[in-house]
Amino acid sequence: MSAPQPHPTPVVYIVDDDLGVRDSLQILLRLHGYAAMSFSTGEALLASLDESRARAGGVVLLDLRLPGMSGAQVQAELAARKVQWPIVILTAHGDVASARNALKAGAIDFIEKPIQEPVLLAALEHGISQQRAIESDAARKADFERRLARLTPREREVLAMIVEGRHNREVAQVLGISPRTVEVYKARVMDKLDVERLPDLIRLTLT
Repeated sequence: MSAPQPHPTPVVYIVDDDLGVRDSLQILLRLHGYAAMSFSTGEALLASLDESRARAGGVVLLDLRLPGMSGAQVQAELAARKVQWPIVILTAHGDVASARNALKAGAIDFIEKPIQEPVLLAALEHGISQQRAIESDAARKADFERRLARLTPREREVLAMIVEGRHNREVAQVLGISPRTVEVYKARVMDKLDVERLPDLIRLTLT
């Protein structure tokens, strides 16, 4: 089995209409080893998204008050496109209620301006941890789908009934085969799905 590949650091996308904020954040992030891209509007961020970039890791620093689309609208559009990037809201003093709404809509944190470096870096680390969890979950699901595709239609029937909690005799009666044949199918299923114990098999199907 090949060694797991290290996670690349996700790109941080800065969306703020203030040029000074964008430049200072970009410099700060690069000093701390982050790749950063900046946009003056939400429309510019969305226009830059192609399929490969959308699938890659990213964390968004998103100002609530933007010309054109608001931060909330950009957040909603990213969700509609199924872009699973953690979003950290940037907000001016007095926008806390709006920031709370953004959190309810799925943002992971909000930072009030002027931005404090330790607060920003902590929020980004949180976002990157969440992004890696999303990637790991997606990889696990894709791996399970690949293994599931190896099963024959009859093996899938047996798997479905095992997961429902049916005993071998019940499965045999439903399918019109012997309990011994059910055992053979069950062994094949566990081999193809690369699990050794029944609890692991059930847990795998629930992920």
